Amino acid sequence: MTLPLKDQFVLPEGMIYLDGNSLGPLPKAVNARLQAAVTDEWGQHLIKAWNVDDWMGQPMRVGNMVGRLIGAPEGSVTMGDTLSVKVYQALSAALEMRPDRKVILSDSGNFPSDLYMAQGLIAHLGKGHELRIVEPEDVMDALTDDVAVAMITQVDYRTGRLHDMASMTAKAHDVGAVMLWDLAHSAGALPVDVAGCGCEFAVGCTYKYLNGGPGAPAFIYARPDIVGDISPALSGWLGHDAPFAFEPDYRPAMGIERMRVGTPPVLQMTALETALAVWDNVDMNDLRATSIALCDQFIEGIEARCPDLTLVSPRDGTQRGSQVSFAFEHGYAAMQAVIAKGVIGDFRAPNIMRFGFTPLYIDADDVTGAVDVIADVMTNRLWDDPKFKQTSRVT
Repeated sequence: MTLPLKDQFVLPEGMIYLDGNSLGPLPKAVNARLQAAVTDEWGQHLIKAWNVDDWMGQPMRVGNMVGRLIGAPEGSVTMGDTLSVKVYQALSAALEMRPDRKVILSDSGNFPSDLYMAQGLIAHLGKGHELRIVEPEDVMDALTDDVAVAMITQVDYRTGRLHDMASMTAKAHDVGAVMLWDLAHSAGALPVDVAGCGCEFAVGCTYKYLNGGPGAPAFIYARPDIVGDISPALSGWLGHDAPFAFEPDYRPAMGIERMRVGTPPVLQMTALETALAVWDNVDMNDLRATSIALCDQFIEGIEARCPDLTLVSPRDGTQRGSQVSFAFEHGYAAMQAVIAKGVIGDFRAPNIMRFGFTPLYIDADDVTGAVDVIADVMTNRLWDDPKFKQTSRVT
């Protein structure tokens, strides 16, 4: 299928949307599908919909759709809850696999929520675990034989710097550590092969490149050969092997379903399931090549016309995800000015202007238009207006 697929998305007229790495746009098919789910399934079938419309099987059905995009075998991914919850589940299970080790290794490019969950888990366990945080370029050297778990986000949310999953997982295994990948900025942005790299766990969200909508459920992958030995820290009702037997004691499901916790968000998952259909005929290698070309075009245009902006993303396209970030002392105000002129990016403290490039709906003309707007804002100091310096709650 030829990219982009603009006709499959709701894209407001006059807007160039370069923030799909934070929240993907609305796929056009979602409206009608949600209406049917509300009116026909919930409205007419009520409680019967758990069976008639297979709401109960939705987390695994959608999990398999996500699994195809991250190189996971059938039946090894399930959906539900938030990414933070899935990080907690995977990390706690990973620590149990290495009871004689106390170090969780991560890097400073990991999303703070992952680090917060690790800190909370360490405090809850009270067994002397340590969260060791190093610079992204130092992770490989920091993989030593005292590390229990390497918890790494593949794409740095600030700069877009890309870790090599295969080599890092191999190094982790060489020193006897468990490998946990956060794919929040990878799934739907570039080819991923969790089975091929051999990692034990992977987690991710679906409201970014997968366009599942705000609050869309997260996913968790556990390698099939280990999942039967995992003891879930969150032993929820729907992770039970027979939830409707209503047994008084917890007995985990045989496979990845043991990582389910509570009632699935049916309407959110219906939106995601519909959004994922967009990927049916997309070649991830073609998408990746297009992404690199768009980012390269953007970098060249900005550097030629905006000397006050400093590239902080890797210049080599094979070393970054599907985003480009520039540093600027007044980055927040500049981004607000850019947004006011119809180019949507976002800001990450302390000084990062971040732009996502999603070939499903972004093309070379969009890049040219975005560069023109940003150059206008920077050249004419449009950002130096008090209204653009008032910090909003969400940046």
